[in-house]
Amino acid sequence: MACLLRKRAAQLAKSGCTLTNSKRNLNVHEYVGLSLLRDHGINVPRFGVANNADEAVSVARNDLKGVSDFVVKAQVLAGGRGKGQFESGLKGGVKIVYSPEEVKEIASKMIGNKLRTKQTGEKGIPCNSVMIAERLYPRREYYFAIMMERQYGGPVMIASSQGGMNIEEIAKENPDAIVTEPIDIVEGVKDEQVMRVAKALGFHPDGVKQAADIMRKIYDVFIEKDAMMIEINPMIEDSNGQVYCIDAKCRFDDNATFRQKDLAAKKDWTQVDQKEQLASKSNLNYIALDGDIGCLVNGAGLAMATMDIIKLHGGNPANFLDVGGGATAAQVTEAFRLITSDPKVQSILVNIFGGIMRCDVIAEGIITAAQTLNLKIPIVVRLQGTRVDDAKALIIASGLRILACDDLDEAAKIACKLSAIVGLAKSASVEVKFELPI
Repeated sequence: MACLLRKRAAQLAKSGCTLTNSKRNLNVHEYVGLSLLRDHGINVPRFGVANNADEAVSVARNDLKGVSDFVVKAQVLAGGRGKGQFESGLKGGVKIVYSPEEVKEIASKMIGNKLRTKQTGEKGIPCNSVMIAERLYPRREYYFAIMMERQYGGPVMIASSQGGMNIEEIAKENPDAIVTEPIDIVEGVKDEQVMRVAKALGFHPDGVKQAADIMRKIYDVFIEKDAMMIEINPMIEDSNGQVYCIDAKCRFDDNATFRQKDLAAKKDWTQVDQKEQLASKSNLNYIALDGDIGCLVNGAGLAMATMDIIKLHGGNPANFLDVGGGATAAQVTEAFRLITSDPKVQSILVNIFGGIMRCDVIAEGIITAAQTLNLKIPIVVRLQGTRVDDAKALIIASGLRILACDDLDEAAKIACKLSAIVGLAKSASVEVKFELPI
């Protein structure tokens, strides 16, 4: 489903609908990724992690004793840290400093402040910790990643001799500089494959075997930890011919967290939209959007179709919310709580096709939510499938102002019109009372 969501996110973005947070995988901080690599015998810089300025200076003086040049990196789950800006006024989330005292000063301006980058928007993401690492001096920089790609039907190695740069920019400006090597996930990576990639990147002859060995070990981590992506940018070759991974961006399959409980425990929930945190606790699939029509649907494909038909009729979905095939009335209530926690929502469209999911259970949840949350927002419900007649009877008996429709196209049109009316009324500071037919 994650691949579908990413694809649909791009399509929605092109149509003018923005996702506030579209990541569906388990993402971890850089220091967690470097720790995994180090534990598997891969060369990484010496580093430590601090949660406040005093800890930062302690790391610099004790854990990195003998180091004269330090790199202080803000631990936030967003790209473009180096060009970002903190609320404190500090520019850049990656800083090179030359003493423990400077480490402390920079850490104090990072920790406890939000960092804004191109990926975070104006809201920014809180920085709760920093990683302090020894500064290494590369002779050459490379890009290397292993990721799951539908195009290749499994994992693929992607590499470039132009490390330290955005891979998308490299692909656009010089596509020939990118090396791709698909891996048979059953057979695993072969020696000739990693050697071929290492040679293609132009490693020094003395470092080719070392680089190839590191690539193989990264693949071992990839498989062992159920990764979706491990990106090293840059992988470097220093003046002594040693190969290091000095940055690691790791993403893991959230469907495999039952096998990766240690990794799951390292997820930093402060980096995730609060509504998505609540959704995760209720086992709901939720992504916040910037529209004003709340969506509650069962099934990822149907949810995407629902968002499409809302856009078709001139509306904007406020969220992607899939309650799944086995939702309870309590989960539906939590789903409504999530939707209505967004102040932009002007109407709600419920679209349920009852196969595994029973329509009467959804109806019970809608009624409970409307009563418990004292909902004032108009609700349009389209139900089809298992026990749909029972569901309609429950809605009628509730006496609530819920509009039931059999046709999805009609339901979407009404939801869009109601949202527009509520929006105009709010802008004019007029209270709207809907007398919806049952």
